[in-house]
Amino acid sequence: MTGTTTRPAGPEQLRSRIAAELERTRARTALLTEAVDEADLTRQHSPLMSPLVWDLAHVGNQEELWLVRDVGGREPVRQDIDDLYDAFKQPRRDRPTLPLLPPQEARAYLLTVRDKVLDLLDRVAFTERPLVADGFAFGMIVQHEQQHDETMLATHQLRVGPAVLHAPPPPEPTAGVDGEVLVAAGEFTMGTDTDPWALDNERPAHRVHLPAYAIDAAPVTNGRYREFIADGGYDDPRWWSPAGWRHRREAELVAPMHWRRDGDGWAYRRFGRWAPVRDDEPVVHVCYHEARAYAAWAGKRLPTEAEWEKAARWDPASGRSRRYPWGDDDPTAEHANLGQRHLWPAPVGAYPAGASPLGVHQLIGDVWEWTSTPFRGHPGFTAFPYREYSEVFFGDDHRVLRGGSFGTDRAACRGTFRNWDFPIRRQIFSGFRCARDARPEESQP
Repeated sequence: MTGTTTRPAGPEQLRSRIAAELERTRARTALLTEAVDEADLTRQHSPLMSPLVWDLAHVGNQEELWLVRDVGGREPVRQDIDDLYDAFKQPRRDRPTLPLLPPQEARAYLLTVRDKVLDLLDRVAFTERPLVADGFAFGMIVQHEQQHDETMLATHQLRVGPAVLHAPPPPEPTAGVDGEVLVAAGEFTMGTDTDPWALDNERPAHRVHLPAYAIDAAPVTNGRYREFIADGGYDDPRWWSPAGWRHRREAELVAPMHWRRDGDGWAYRRFGRWAPVRDDEPVVHVCYHEARAYAAWAGKRLPTEAEWEKAARWDPASGRSRRYPWGDDDPTAEHANLGQRHLWPAPVGAYPAGASPLGVHQLIGDVWEWTSTPFRGHPGFTAFPYREYSEVFFGDDHRVLRGGSFGTDRAACRGTFRNWDFPIRRQIFSGFRCARDARPEESQP
């Protein structure tokens, strides 16, 4: 969708856009599942992840449940497999033992479901009920599949064996980015009421007042993080919360996931290839506890979710919140590292066109950024269209991540989009930036 409040000119334009998004998304799913052989598709590469073939059939099952059966009112295609692909009934660690559809049957199932969806797309009225208004149900399914594509990309990062995914390197820096940006005290609009495909946890829009604060102009880089390691950051409990220190010791953390010593430096394995750690790239594959410890070591803290969103969306000239840091238009290759276009984060300074009006860079794409905020609903939150998307995860167990990664698609990423995970997780493409309270002399008007 283009713009914050823009609706398509008419139902035919909306149908064409939905069909294109469904096709584009399915092409990515095919790339991720056809790049490996059948053994790799059915193998569990980590107890944290599903076999790729489970994700493959799961996206088809969700498409059948919501679009074929609910929106279309059609007869079930494979009601017998609903329980197999219910993420709440089947923990990831147990999925390899299930009688899953073999790859060829899973692909045939997806084709059958998609044919039915395209048929009903030609007939659906987008004004019948909230679920289909502005094509929401179709947008929800596109985003769901893209989220699983990113999960499958993370599974590829965990698999052992020769490289099977290929992409050009991200662009080189064209701007010098360092230091902090001061954000003035005041209100801004957080969340959205107008983005037609925004999910329930992004709603409703509401005003939030924040005191003045400073936030890093760029994500924390490998070079800065190596200083933390070299200074004994992993061995000093002063920088860690009690829960973080316990986890660091139990998990024997000594560096970001996928790093290993390489002479006097470090190397990083990316999708089956080892390469020296590059100092100007954002650090990736760190958990919340590591990010929080680094921030404490640096004399700072992690930003709250509201601080992150204000830095990303607030335009001090107009006083309004944008859809993205650069404005309301969809991201392009000039704005952000998204959509698996590249297979690792771009160096800091590679996307000056994507900076916010305040001069904060790379808030969208590259790495998901940990915030200090537990995952909860915005004031006035209403679950839609089902509690299991967001509400069942609310509470202190999960921390919010914002901004998307190089593996996040543009359909599932915007200035209001919210991700969440357990503080110990780092197989995701997660990094961070730091913030701090403004000093008294900085916060004067």
